[in-house]
Amino acid sequence: MPICCTWGVFVIKQPLFLHVPSPTIKLILFASLSLGLMMADHHEVEYIDTARAQLAVPVYALQYLVDLPGRIAEEVSSRMRDRELLLADSRHLRQQNLKLQAMLQKFQDLQLENERLRSLLDSTPNVGERVLIAEVLAVEVDPFARKMVINKGTYHGVKKGQPLLDAHGVMGQVIEATHFSSVVMLVTDPDHALPVQIARTGLRTIAVGLGAINRLTLLYLPNNADIQPGDRLITSGIGGQFPPGYPVGEVMEVSLDIGQPYAQVQAKPSSLLERNREVLLVWRDEPPLPPPPAPPDDIDDIVPAQP
Repeated sequence: MPICCTWGVFVIKQPLFLHVPSPTIKLILFASLSLGLMMADHHEVEYIDTARAQLAVPVYALQYLVDLPGRIAEEVSSRMRDRELLLADSRHLRQQNLKLQAMLQKFQDLQLENERLRSLLDSTPNVGERVLIAEVLAVEVDPFARKMVINKGTYHGVKKGQPLLDAHGVMGQVIEATHFSSVVMLVTDPDHALPVQIARTGLRTIAVGLGAINRLTLLYLPNNADIQPGDRLITSGIGGQFPPGYPVGEVMEVSLDIGQPYAQVQAKPSSLLERNREVLLVWRDEPPLPPPPAPPDDIDDIVPAQP
């Protein structure tokens, strides 16, 4: 390195360009180093294995750090996909649960309806009457008139005066029949009168509605009549409108007044007038008329010959 002295000051002159090995020299150097390492590894030199083991630790750490962001991104993406799948499954299960709950409610309603229909059919005495199940369409809202509309009419054979029952007893009778529907007057209507008899004694009377949904009154029972609370009322069959033997109600209260000629008797209807959706129409099977006698084969058997 040249050194010069100018005005008593020593100056070290640096070369403008540093001399670096040429690429050829570098290639030869690294090739020789690689060849030597390969030969040492081939001959299983101990210090090479030791160096490799020591270098493997930082290399693994470096590889782990380089790979870590990708692994984190993949894990987050996987968790997001799993969360979306879980949310979709949860939403599907909730919808399926709602559908199953609705189906279960429908099945329960059908089961209750089947039980009601079975009780209706089982309530009909085996006396040969023809029956028809009808549904209630509307109920009159007048507090003093007890009427309802059913979905059977003259097309189904319904006629005026047709008896109507439920699973517990007499409900009323048809007062107007159109083609596909009919109006029914309930037994509790003030204009409805039904011939009944007391099941315990056979005493006959007439049950009349009071306008209240759960009250009847019995007419023309003398004060000394054998009647008491708890007595069952059944149809007497008098008048031919209602078949005999159907439950009508139960005596609830008997009031005697010496100043009155008749006892004041109130009863509760047997039928569930406010809670029925299905009702039963009943026809009385009248015995068929006997066929006319066949004409005699020989008129001489009945007309004597003239002399």
